[in-house]
Amino acid sequence: MQVLVQERHREYDGFFKLDRVVLCFERFDGRMSEPVERIVFERGDSAAVLLYDRERDVVVLVEQFRYPVYIRESPEGRLLEIVAGTIEGGRTPESVARRELLEEAGYALEELAFVSTFYPSPGACSERIHLYIGYVTSKARVAPGGGVGAGEDIRVHEVPLGKALDWIREGVIRDAKTIIALQHLALSKGFAR
Repeated sequence: MQVLVQERHREYDGFFKLDRVVLCFERFDGRMSEPVERIVFERGDSAAVLLYDRERDVVVLVEQFRYPVYIRESPEGRLLEIVAGTIEGGRTPESVARRELLEEAGYALEELAFVSTFYPSPGACSERIHLYIGYVTSKARVAPGGGVGAGEDIRVHEVPLGKALDWIREGVIRDAKTIIALQHLALSKGFAR
């Protein structure tokens, strides 16, 4: 497929990046499109992990404040999510997953299983999420978790898998990567409710 970028301008260059691009792309019939403008949120890639204790049939979720949720719908602005972090500095998704699990939830992994890499919002954002299931036991909790630095304030929750799946249906869990991870785990276990 041919793409011709006619203009590219960095509109914002902070922790995240925002680019305005004018381009033409090859259509399905082989002709080039008229010029179109796109705004791309350059987020960077992330690693995300659903912690699962097979012996107790419990998942570990983290709860934290998210400003976009606050302004959109929630009086508190908090979401239940799986552990996740941005991949930076040439690190691998696996090493980021292990670091974030310890920092956010206080768990050292026993086994890490790759699930998928996906784009959460490809119409506007470049981010890919590398998703894993992390298998643990209660003995794997080696630290309190809660995050590091002034910008993080994280509460750790251990939730029975069935309850977490109910929370998806009830709208308590609304984070896409968390829903994908929980549904993947339920399907892999043949879970039916």
